[in-house]
Amino acid sequence: MFLYSDTNKRYHTLDYEMKRIFGEKVYKVPLDAGFTCPNLDGRVAYGGCTYCSGRGSGDFAPSSLLSITEQYEASRAVYLAKKPGVKCIPYFQAHTNTYAPLSVLKAHFEKALTLPDAVGLAIATRADCLEEDVVAYLRELHERTFLTVELGLQTVHDKTAVRINRGHDYETFLRGYEKLAGLRRVIHLIDYLPGESVDMMLTSAKEVSKLAPYGVKLHLLYVTEGTAMAEEYRCGEVYIPTREEYVSTVVSQLEVLSPEIVIARLTGDAPRETLIAPKWSRNKIAVLNEIDKEMVKRSTYQGAFV
Repeated sequence: MFLYSDTNKRYHTLDYEMKRIFGEKVYKVPLDAGFTCPNLDGRVAYGGCTYCSGRGSGDFAPSSLLSITEQYEASRAVYLAKKPGVKCIPYFQAHTNTYAPLSVLKAHFEKALTLPDAVGLAIATRADCLEEDVVAYLRELHERTFLTVELGLQTVHDKTAVRINRGHDYETFLRGYEKLAGLRRVIHLIDYLPGESVDMMLTSAKEVSKLAPYGVKLHLLYVTEGTAMAEEYRCGEVYIPTREEYVSTVVSQLEVLSPEIVIARLTGDAPRETLIAPKWSRNKIAVLNEIDKEMVKRSTYQGAFV
């Protein structure tokens, strides 16, 4: 049995980690605080990442017109219907959640910590949006609560970063990552970005493993209406893998990721009404099941080749 598992999983799941720390399943509650991004407002670029929707990856969070409390209660109600008193982690997901004055950040984050049954805080941001006063505050939060800081890297390949209008290179990411040394850092990677081969994706996973983050999120690239990538896809400039190809790539990446790293996600999803491709991503459970099957078929596990 895989060391970091209490089920048949052969990778270090977030569910296992939460049960280890809190003694039970913990749900992340997505929130939209109404922030923007530096490659939207012109600080580094305009238009945002080519794959990003207008919600800035916060498509499943309630409207930012609602207060943080209202958003949290609306989403948490779904979990409460399954289990009264369920523990939750407020997750500031949409756009760049350290890209605002410290006073604004504090108002949102401190409020989140007072929400019912909140046992931590998750903050998604960019490595180029970590001012010194914000980093100092994140360190303070780390001492007070279970804090994870999620950094969108997406790829270690600068050529790809330029193509997707990421707005910073890998060296910039590394500088921001080091600023958060000692905190629980979670790195995001996106598979099958335009122009990337499987070898390139494996290189990204290997380089991330060397950084020894607390966690990694592997995302499936999906194309949604209203994005620059949607137009590229219609022009035949974006390759979308089959489910079998994606599963094979993810398993190969898991093999080169250290087993201590928490795998916080293995796919991605988009709202059905805006999803263009791949349609197979709608069945998230099937994708996860196929990953499990492929690992058994290969007789492999996370970190097998580390």
